[in-house]
Amino acid sequence: MSLTADLRYRVEVSPPKQKADNLKIRLERFASKYNQIVEAGHCACITDNAMGHLAFGGHELIKELGLQVRPGQVMVHLNTFHSLRDLHWILDSCAELGIDELLIISGDGSVRLPKLKPTEVGEISASVTAVELLTYIRKNYDNQFKLGVAFNQYEPEAHELYKLKCKIDAGIDFVITQPTVGRNALIDKITHELNVPVIVEAWMSPKLNLLSECIGYELGDTEDFDPVKSLKELQDIYSGNGFYLALLNLKTQFDLLKTVREA
Repeated sequence: MSLTADLRYRVEVSPPKQKADNLKIRLERFASKYNQIVEAGHCACITDNAMGHLAFGGHELIKELGLQVRPGQVMVHLNTFHSLRDLHWILDSCAELGIDELLIISGDGSVRLPKLKPTEVGEISASVTAVELLTYIRKNYDNQFKLGVAFNQYEPEAHELYKLKCKIDAGIDFVITQPTVGRNALIDKITHELNVPVIVEAWMSPKLNLLSECIGYELGDTEDFDPVKSLKELQDIYSGNGFYLALLNLKTQFDLLKTVREA
């Protein structure tokens, strides 16, 4: 789908873990990063218990820290590792705060995290995935939120396209890919065929080997990888798409974003 270039970057920011050392300092850092992103006109994307580690929720941090919510400039990740009561607490809080974008993912679990049961969300499936969670939110919150989903271009094509079709049928507003370096044939395919925006994720860490390890094969020269140069190349390739920035260093890379976007 050809889209008007989105001048916002969606910038990932992780909230502090609930048992983090120097919690006060970490909360101040989170607030500073959040404000830096939002005041520059971008969208702060707050993760949900990333890697299965118990962390504060984006909705509760925004409320407790008194952070401003601007329309279209906050996205909260939401996974399936919550009790039904907490799920509604998160959704109701987001609606009250004016957070209108949610990224719905299956998520990473741990023994410390509860897991939604299919019967709780009116399903008879073996487990609750992003599809069941999407369906439940649409049924109970109608069009209160713009709902996005993840797309993994590194998975077998037929399987991942089938999963995407199920997500589309459940009702989505946008798709975010996994981090990519350069052109990807499967991203090309969904970008041209879908009737919803496809947001391309860019890997902003200079440690490309970490991404290679995650997906199971090499993505090119891992030693001389320049994430800013890579982002510029992605913007040339996918000029009509929005971009999600993973592992952006706000101290050393953030001031370059305006230059990169206008390049």
